[in-house]
Amino acid sequence: MSVSIKSAREIALMRESGRILAEVHERLGEEIKPGISTYEIDRIGEKMIRSYGCTPSFLNYNGYPASICVSVNDEVVHGIPNKKRILKEGDIVSLDAGVIWKGYHSDAARTHAVGKISKEAQDLIDATRQSFYEGMKMAKSGNHLNDISKAIDDYISSFGYGIVRDLVGHGVGSNLHEDPQIPNFAQRRRGIKLRPGMTLAVEPMINMGGWQVEWLEDDWTVVTKDGSLSAHYENTILVTDGEPEILTI
Repeated sequence: MSVSIKSAREIALMRESGRILAEVHERLGEEIKPGISTYEIDRIGEKMIRSYGCTPSFLNYNGYPASICVSVNDEVVHGIPNKKRILKEGDIVSLDAGVIWKGYHSDAARTHAVGKISKEAQDLIDATRQSFYEGMKMAKSGNHLNDISKAIDDYISSFGYGIVRDLVGHGVGSNLHEDPQIPNFAQRRRGIKLRPGMTLAVEPMINMGGWQVEWLEDDWTVVTKDGSLSAHYENTILVTDGEPEILTI
């Protein structure tokens, strides 16, 4: 495993990439309402990304056909935007996006309520978001990778939700996916020691029901096996000599 340590120049570029992506997410979140199609979300998102002089990280990545992954309700990740998929009151929708700024990627995801949603759905969204912050607290120089994974696991297990095991976080930089892989559940081994200059995409994917998932026939869309709701929250973070820094907020 080769985990890259970013130089001051690279960190500066990733900060800007992350800042732009955070703005895209904030603006795109304002578009989420009943009646919009997932295709329209993608179209608006791509236009925003390009308006900053950036390239969408996901478009044509390993053949993925869109700029924004739009995943609704029981779709965990990698939902493909579709003109016929219309959001309705009570849905939840996860938007996963990345941008390339001068050769450097940032990666972040948010789950949004569509209109008024159930308390159970809101609780899932809130817990998923907080689990990211619990994990991030451990992303300190000298700690080990599993400290992040275990913190997410410890927090989520108190709710009885399922933590997706087939998909994990990852390093990020000049490539969208770099070493190390970052599971959202506790591992037997401590994993690598964290060092300043590492840039990590930490991304809990949490199901209201069981942790098991399956892939649809499009070979991209991942859904919960039991049909339960799923939420996703992700940021790109920088390991420093002190507290970790979120680059995508």
